[in-house]
Order: sequence, then structure tokens, then C-alpha cells
Amino acid sequence: MASFNDQIIATFRANDGVVGMHWEGKTLVLLHHIGRRSGKEFVTPLVAAPDGDAYVVCGTVGGAPKDPEWVANLEAATGPATIELGPATLAADYEVVRPGDPRWEDLYAIWREYWPEAREYEKKTERKFPVVRLQVPPSA
Repeated sequence: MASFNDQIIATFRANDGVVGMHWEGKTLVLLHHIGRRSGKEFVTPLVAAPDGDAYVVCGTVGGAPKDPEWVANLEAATGPATIELGPATLAADYEVVRPGDPRWEDLYAIWREYWPEAREYEKKTERKFPVVRLQVPPSA
């Protein structure tokens, strides 16, 4: 049986990035990242809030007590990340922004406004969620 994420990924790819259901009207990206210990490629679907010519994604894990592995994998990586956005596969420069960084509040507010379920995630944990700003090429 395929995992929940595998089902989302398959739907995303079959419909040029449109997943519908719970995510109706929202932009999702598929973030490709390399495990910092395993060296294995992973693909993670993420809600992506538009921020000008970039997107903001957030490491909530639905309000779990620990940050997701994909955030640490990005922090350990060098070079751009690969993302799938709609039907396109793109190289995206990125920056992990953690609480305490002066930009964090503004970026988190963008994501929180875009994905109101963030409020439910906040109730489940005391941690503040890291955000990642994905800078996509101008033609995307």
C-alpha cells in the first residue's frame, strides 16, 4: 500500500500539480532532497505560499514536536533544491529561516495566512516552525 505522501505525489504528477481535495485552490510543490545520512533522494509534498517570485514552505509536520527531516536535509545540502511546481521541474535557490532570524516572522506570517490550518498545528506543539523560501527562476 502506498503511503499518504506517495498518493499525493502521484495525484500531483498526474494532474500537472493540481491535487484538489483538502488542498483545493492551494499551490503545492514537490521538494526533492537528499538524506544527509543515507544519501538517498526523497520527495516531499508541501503547501507553498506565494511570496512575489518565490514560495514559502513550512516545516510543521502537522504540529509534531520535532522539525521534519527535509529541513535538516536542506540545511546540510549545497546548491539549489529541485522542486516540481505544476508540470515543471525546476532548480530553486532556497534559504532556511529559523525562529530568531529577523525575517522569520514575516515569512511565517505569509505561510500562516495562506494555510490557516497552521493555527491548529501551533496548538499541538511549543516549537516554532522553520520556514524555507524557495526562489524559482523568473520564467516559472
